[in-house]
Amino acid sequence: MKFAQEHLPAKTGFNKLSNESPLKDANWVLVFGSVNRFSERNFASQIQKRYPQAHIIGCTTSGEITGDGVFDDSVHITAMQWEQSTLKFITKPISSMEQSHAVGAQLAKELMADDLKGVFVLSDGLNVNGSELVEGLQEVLTNVPITGGLAGDDAKFSKTLLLNNDKIQDRSVIAVGIYGDKAIVTSGALGGWKPYGPPRRITKAIKNVVYELDNKPALPLYKMYIGYYANQLPASGLNFPFAIMDDKNVNVIRTLLAINEKDNSLTFAGNIAQGTTVRFLKSDHDELVAGASEAARQILNKNVDLNDKALAICVSCVGRKLVMESQVSDEVYAVQRLLGMQTGITGFYSNGEICSGEDDSHSLLHNQTMTIAYLSEHL
Repeated sequence: MKFAQEHLPAKTGFNKLSNESPLKDANWVLVFGSVNRFSERNFASQIQKRYPQAHIIGCTTSGEITGDGVFDDSVHITAMQWEQSTLKFITKPISSMEQSHAVGAQLAKELMADDLKGVFVLSDGLNVNGSELVEGLQEVLTNVPITGGLAGDDAKFSKTLLLNNDKIQDRSVIAVGIYGDKAIVTSGALGGWKPYGPPRRITKAIKNVVYELDNKPALPLYKMYIGYYANQLPASGLNFPFAIMDDKNVNVIRTLLAINEKDNSLTFAGNIAQGTTVRFLKSDHDELVAGASEAARQILNKNVDLNDKALAICVSCVGRKLVMESQVSDEVYAVQRLLGMQTGITGFYSNGEICSGEDDSHSLLHNQTMTIAYLSEHL
């Protein structure tokens, strides 16, 4: 696999790029940028002109990840030429969250094949239930790494967009299947958040809305735990996510999206099943960076062949970005230090991360987590 990258900082037009694209024979192009940039006139057609032979996909973000750090309101383009593998691109519309599981299952059935090595997914970030989308994919593709993320919009939670060749649209999901014996697809995921306080049991919940913890109204208990920050809800909830526990360990993290004072409920960015054990989480800059390093180390532990034809697609959570503020690039540099300067880095800050992590056979929707899709081909 060959790849080349181009970056347009904020307020920089396509006329600032070189006359020729750096990889004419690219067959897959990834584009990450802000809602403002995706809304520019002729945005899709200008990228198509540079890469006429490629299938072009992308999404809006809450920050663009590159090997040089994290940027806002920019455009980051990664062109790939898969030389020994086959790619299949499928797009499905989605009109309501209730369709999320069915759309995931449909995508999986159309992608399924004996030589499928991995799937990369980009989804609308507001009109999709990410948990159910991933469950639909996973139920069909039980032993295939599934990575990707939900589009962002700079934490405004009002509009996210996807790019599919010449179309820019919302309410859709794009999936890429990667096939062939030469393809390398693996991943890593870790948050770096620390549990505090006693375990709590979810005693009343419907999908991603939690009503009771230990038979007590959820919102007052949550406010008690976060103290001073309760007056800043729901925004301050990004600093205090929930951990869904598994055998006393953090299995997956859920971010608070909204509160309801009338019924004392908490709405999260992914499902939390009734009967689940959860704990409150907190973190700081150093712990989040250490979590990103550990996500990269999970990839190294799989004995991958680090080479200059590998690409790491980092999808991290907008909540992590808000916690780390001006030092957010540190978590990207931590990934780069472990995977090596020769590994290409791209990615975005999302409304939800899709990753299979340490166990490439079981994918989940994550929140507040650094996830890495490692893509390459055997030399």
